[in-house]
Amino acid sequence: MAVGLLGILLASMVAGLNGRIPGLVLPDLRGALGFGLDDASWLTTAYAAGELAAMPFATWFAITFSLRRFHLTMLFSTLLLSLVMPYVQDLHLLLTLRVLHGMLGGALIPVLMMACLRFLPPPIRLHGLAIFALVATFSPNIALWLAAQWVDRLEDWRWVYWHVIPLGLVAATLVGWGIPKMPMALPRIPQANWFGMALGIPGLMLLVVGVDQGVRLDWFHSPLIVAAFVAGGALLALFLASEWFHPAPFVRLQLLERRNLWIGFIIFALLLMTMATAVTLPANLMANFQGFRMEQSASLGLIVGLPQLLLGPCVALLLYRKWVDARHVFVAGLLCMIAANWLASGITSEWMVRQFLWTQVLHMVGQPLTMVSLLFLLTSVVQPMEGPFLSGLVNIVRVFSTTIGAAIIGQITAVRSRFHSEMLLDNAGQLLARLPSNDPAWASLGNTVAQQANILAAADIYRVFAVVALLMVPLVLMLQHIPAPVVTRTPPVTPPAAAPAAAS
Repeated sequence: MAVGLLGILLASMVAGLNGRIPGLVLPDLRGALGFGLDDASWLTTAYAAGELAAMPFATWFAITFSLRRFHLTMLFSTLLLSLVMPYVQDLHLLLTLRVLHGMLGGALIPVLMMACLRFLPPPIRLHGLAIFALVATFSPNIALWLAAQWVDRLEDWRWVYWHVIPLGLVAATLVGWGIPKMPMALPRIPQANWFGMALGIPGLMLLVVGVDQGVRLDWFHSPLIVAAFVAGGALLALFLASEWFHPAPFVRLQLLERRNLWIGFIIFALLLMTMATAVTLPANLMANFQGFRMEQSASLGLIVGLPQLLLGPCVALLLYRKWVDARHVFVAGLLCMIAANWLASGITSEWMVRQFLWTQVLHMVGQPLTMVSLLFLLTSVVQPMEGPFLSGLVNIVRVFSTTIGAAIIGQITAVRSRFHSEMLLDNAGQLLARLPSNDPAWASLGNTVAQQANILAAADIYRVFAVVALLMVPLVLMLQHIPAPVVTRTPPVTPPAAAPAAAS
């Protein structure tokens, strides 16, 4: 079974990299395919919409058609699309395939948490949760380095899609060998809430469209964004209502009545938004300020991502200690993130990778402390049979909050850059008014003001998320205390005593 879980983990990483890396190399994809900036922006939206749409329903299909059969079908379909995607030149067809790609990838990730909760007994379940945490702490951070290898080193953008194929084939082999064959549960099919599913899929996809394209289209000034939010919100509300009352729902919303779950999901959403400041934000800043290519900033992702392979299991071992409170471990991780963002708020135009080193180290430590602790606090209030419902909810929050976090960063950047630009121009204008009109200082004023305004906006982003992380501390302490799992050890078998020798 451990071999099968490793295969499911690798398949989840395939799905995560499929969604992450094409977004990182979007300028190169635009140049290779001849797409405009606005058209190409829909490629990331399409994948995110498809991914979120599959999250609530994946575990139901895995149980109905058997975990092994469903997982291998989704995985091989994902690899097939990754193989053909570089040959597609038509934008509309490519967008359709990216939606399908997202759905297939979105079906792979919830299965990982379901399998950990279903197959791992409590004495080792924390290690399974540490494995699931890698989806949020390892794959997104290592993606920057991988993207740099394909685009900057190999100089072949097609490997953005192809690189997951070898990893996916290894995952398929491990799943095929390690996950036992189980019969299908076809009597579940007529019992499912198909009407709710028909409402939920377009509702979730429309909300992703509204959030992901909101900054670019100026939010509610765009009829498309307004329509996406109104229609998506209405469909989602109807979906949730139907799920609440249906006897066999895809997502059991009644779980949210438990304190650790409804508070935990709020914390989870805020945590994922805060984690976006670890690698993506500084890499984008150095690309804008210093003209860095991904290869030059890829070490940021390696510093945060690679140690997660070791730190996650170490945090799991820590949480097994009876004297350890997972909430306090969580708070320690938040303090690391607060310190990291506050240090980064001192950014200047001269900052490069070296200046971000300590912020990356703090994120490297803080991410596993928070993520593994949170997953432990969430999963400890559900039974193993409720794992499929919890997995769907966790991954809905994961995908949607990541999309919202990117939109918030984009909106803060736009608003605060405009504000700082006006302030700087006002002050600079008063100084330059004394200079003659042909002075060279006037020519460089625009570029200097734009750069400094963006730097000040980036500092504001770091301060905002430092405050967000600080506000999470009391929320974490409101969670129910969960004692450490009891590790049972089988006592050694004592051989029977030798029979006494017969008296002669």
